[in-house]
Amino acid sequence: MITNQDNQLLLLLKSDDEAAFTEIYQRYWRKLFVVVMHRLGNTEEAREIVQDIFCHLWNKRHSLQLDYSLNTYLSAAAKYEVINRLARKDRQQRLQNRLSQNWNEATENTDDQLQFHELQDQLATLVRALPEKCRIVFQLSRDKGYSQKMIASELGIAEKTVEAHLANALRKLRTGLSHLFFFLF
Repeated sequence: MITNQDNQLLLLLKSDDEAAFTEIYQRYWRKLFVVVMHRLGNTEEAREIVQDIFCHLWNKRHSLQLDYSLNTYLSAAAKYEVINRLARKDRQQRLQNRLSQNWNEATENTDDQLQFHELQDQLATLVRALPEKCRIVFQLSRDKGYSQKMIASELGIAEKTVEAHLANALRKLRTGLSHLFFFLF
C-alpha cells in the first residue's frame, strides 16, 4: 500500500521534480545503505549499490508503476542488487580460479617441456663425447634397438666387449646427468 506522502512524491518525481527525488533520497538512503551494508559487509560496495538504486529510480521515473509502497519497492531493489552483486562476484571468483588453475597447468607443462629438452640436449652432448666405439655401441643399442648379439655381429666384436662398452657408456652418462637430476627432482 502506497502512503499519501510517498504517492505525492512519486507523482512529483514523474513530473521531473528534483526536490521530490531529493526528499525520497533523504528518506530512504540510510535505510537502504544499512540493509545493503549488512548483507555485503563492504562500505564502498554498499554505497555504490544504493547509488545505483536511486539512479535507476530517477531514470525509470516516467514509467514507474508501484503496486506496493515505495519503501517495499526500494527494499526489494536493494535485495536484488545485492543478490546480483554476490552472484557476479561468485562467477568472477570461479573464473579467476579456473584461469589461475589453467595458468599453473600451462606453466608446469612448459617447465616440464623445458626440463625435458634440457635433459635431451645434455644427453646428446654426453653421447657425442663418448669414445667412438662406445658411442656406436650405445647408439645401436638405444637408438636402433639392436640386441647385444646383433651389435656384436654388426661390428665384428665379442658380446662381452659390447657389454663392456654399454656399461661404460651408461656409467659416463649417469655421471654426466647426475647434476641435472639433482636440479630436476
